Amino acid sequence: MQTYKKNITFAIMKKNIVFTILLMTSFSMMAQEKNTYHQFTLEDCIRYAFANSYERKSMELTGQSLETTYKQSKMQRLPNLSASYGQNISNNENGWSSSGNVGVGTSVTIYQGGQINNTIEQNRLNLERNEVQMERYDNQTVLQILQSFLTILGNQELLSYQYEVMHTSSEQLKQGQARYQAGSILESDFLLLQAQYYSDSNNVVDTRINIENNLLDMKVLLSMDPTDNLDIVTPNTENLDALMESLPSEDEAIQLAMETMPDLRMSDYDVRIAEKSVDMAKGNYLPSVSANANVGMGVLSFDGNGMRQWYGKPTESAGISVNIPIFSRGNTTANVKKSQISLEQAQLDYEQTQLQTRQTVVQAYRNVISAYNAYKVSEVRVNAYSKSFAAYNMQFQYGSITTVELLQQQNNFLNVLNTYIQNKYSLLMKRKILDVYIGKMISL
Repeated sequence: MQTYKKNITFAIMKKNIVFTILLMTSFSMMAQEKNTYHQFTLEDCIRYAFANSYERKSMELTGQSLETTYKQSKMQRLPNLSASYGQNISNNENGWSSSGNVGVGTSVTIYQGGQINNTIEQNRLNLERNEVQMERYDNQTVLQILQSFLTILGNQELLSYQYEVMHTSSEQLKQGQARYQAGSILESDFLLLQAQYYSDSNNVVDTRINIENNLLDMKVLLSMDPTDNLDIVTPNTENLDALMESLPSEDEAIQLAMETMPDLRMSDYDVRIAEKSVDMAKGNYLPSVSANANVGMGVLSFDGNGMRQWYGKPTESAGISVNIPIFSRGNTTANVKKSQISLEQAQLDYEQTQLQTRQTVVQAYRNVISAYNAYKVSEVRVNAYSKSFAAYNMQFQYGSITTVELLQQQNNFLNVLNTYIQNKYSLLMKRKILDVYIGKMISL
């Protein structure tokens, strides 16, 4: 009777686990039918994120504003042109009368201490800096998407192994139940097999939940509706040795990074912008020269008797004005000093960024070497433990080893397997990080 109850309990728990897995699968299928379905490679994820990121769109608008400012500053070299018209009404001893005038005027700056040219150049540098800043944002986005993508791939690969282990545990449990009923193993051995099956089944459920959470995190990075269904296209990740064959030397990686990394280029733009600020501040010491011309005349007037007449002759004028700064209460000197300090700070930041870039690339390069070594070791170990576990499982079927020995070997295999999967995707991640640093297109 006790054995019968245990069999009933085992059957019920097994059905509950299977029902949970089937329920999660059905929810996923319902989501595909109800909501938009996306099946994305890594490259698809990156393109979608770039097209839908609100932050990136905001940076594009900032670029449009800077471009408008740059174009407007170039127009400052041209003369302006304006027209004026005025009409007055007055009351005197002859009654009400009106009079007016009309005129056209223009002015142009001939020299302003180089301020116009410096402003144009500074606005151009600001525009180009914003483009580099967007490149840096794109690189950061790519790295975030890559990490999320590889996390999903790692859990999916782990899940496939866990399904195989759960199937093996199920077969072991069936065999153990038969042997327990036949009296060839102890009840404690049967309970260990039962507990192992429940543990393996629970691992499957936990990993499926992790994958769903990983996909939700990916949707956030892509600015995708969380109710849409996202499926990741699994690339070929078997030949990881090829990653090392295309690895440049450390010196080559540093040189490429120094030429392409946006952080260093942005810092260089900061120095050049600061140099223009110094030139603009010094320009206030210099005189400015401008020219102007005007044409005007009276217009039709009305007197109190209703008489209409034109009055006045057209007047023309032209001139040149020179503004010479003599004393500005120290404002110009202070502004020059502040701008020079800002330039020195920008130069220090550039040198520091250079050092940090070299340190970052060297560390990333050596992380790749270390990750590859760890991956190769875990690859050998997982192959060895996989064959050992298969042999132990066969011995258990023939009754030549105990349940404890079998489960110990199985848990050893699972631990090595988890380490192997972690090392595999850690190598992929670190190798692709280095590719981003050296300006290489990311693909899997």
